[in-house]
Amino acid sequence: MIVEICSNSYQSAINAEKAGAHRIELCSELAVGGITPSYGLIKQVVQNISIPVHILIRPRSGDFTYSQEEFEIMKQDILLCKELGASGIVSGVLHQNQRIDVARTEELVFLAGSMSFTFHRAFDWTIEPLASAIILQKIGVDRILTSGQQNSAEKGIELLKELKNKTTLGILPGGGVNINNVHLFKQAGFEEIHLSASKQIQTTEQPKVLMNSLKLFDETNISYSDIHTIKNILTKLHE
Repeated sequence: MIVEICSNSYQSAINAEKAGAHRIELCSELAVGGITPSYGLIKQVVQNISIPVHILIRPRSGDFTYSQEEFEIMKQDILLCKELGASGIVSGVLHQNQRIDVARTEELVFLAGSMSFTFHRAFDWTIEPLASAIILQKIGVDRILTSGQQNSAEKGIELLKELKNKTTLGILPGGGVNINNVHLFKQAGFEEIHLSASKQIQTTEQPKVLMNSLKLFDETNISYSDIHTIKNILTKLHE
């Protein structure tokens, strides 16, 4: 089974490879669901690790319906990823009614070219998930990253199995995947899983002034993908 680690930094990517992970989804700012990492981070990771690196293309947090200007940014980011030698793209676009924006998503797939294309967890907002998956299959998407439209992939496993059995897409369970439930996905016949294996490390005392006025996350901590957690999950999968 392929273990993909959602890495939010250079250190997380290095930790994932050292632990034996098979692939990385590189992003920034997991606290808001992930956004596109910087040019410098992409270049540094692609140049310094040997396992495949898939890049999240999401220009901002919030919903998955984008202005024309935001969509142009996404296209330019994909071209940069191709230039830097990334192995894959993780992206997607929805209409405001939460149906897949087929034209725009297809354009992103086309720009990705030979890079693998994963439709990300925007899928979990779509209506008629099986019909949506078949649409993605027809336009050339390789896999769907999804929690089965539940708050965790464990809770959504029945839909995940239906998608796996009724499409030719790769179905990548993600969301709340951990050492206590990885066996469920292995037993159900999934070929890959997605998780961050995050560990919080306190790096400073409470600052005098908060940098995020909405208090969305704790600025005294940094989150890394943890080597020991990843190794333990890999060992569990080989039992």
